[in-house]
Amino acid sequence: MIQYKLIYFDVRGLGEVSRQLFHLAGVEFEDVKISRNDEQAWLELKKSTPFGQLPILKVLDTESQKEIEIPQSSAIGRYLANQFGYAGKSPEEKAMVDAVIDQFKDFLVPQKQLTLAVRTKKSEEEVNRVKEEIVTPAKNEYFKILKKLLGNNSSGFLVGNGITWADLQISDNLTTLEGFGLFTPLEEPILAKFHEKIMNTPSLKTYFEQRLASLL
Repeated sequence: MIQYKLIYFDVRGLGEVSRQLFHLAGVEFEDVKISRNDEQAWLELKKSTPFGQLPILKVLDTESQKEIEIPQSSAIGRYLANQFGYAGKSPEEKAMVDAVIDQFKDFLVPQKQLTLAVRTKKSEEEVNRVKEEIVTPAKNEYFKILKKLLGNNSSGFLVGNGITWADLQISDNLTTLEGFGLFTPLEEPILAKFHEKIMNTPSLKTYFEQRLASLL
């Protein structure tokens, strides 16, 4: 028997897609959430993590008692997606799913500047400057790519005819961008329809309704 333990902070962030994959697959896991406000707890834990970062996924084989630790959010997401069948149905689909994830990570570079400005409580003027001068131009190009993918795929998903972890990642990012005021469903009907489709996935809907609200 395999037991899973996901360790991340008490926000959506880089641990959220892995949480969603467990719920999507109906697989039990221990969801360990470290308080963002408990710096001492994080500093103690940090010493024992593979890369000094979160999230990490611990995978324990209860028969052999062998345990592995997987660091890095994309590595964890890809591992779980392959384990549970949400990585794509063919080598070509898997490659395209990975391409979407890479595109998201490219966009995350400018988005992180906005996240940092908000977390460090920069002035409203500075937050708006980062939003308008740095994030919005990158977001516009990012949205063009996503809308092209959706426009070329009649299934309503980004890749193939079934949900993949790329759909989870992009949908979760749209939730974040909506919170930042950078995604307005009425102005982006194609992306809004996609986002609604993922948010209404039967095996995820209850989880979405019950999880704690978090901007990030």
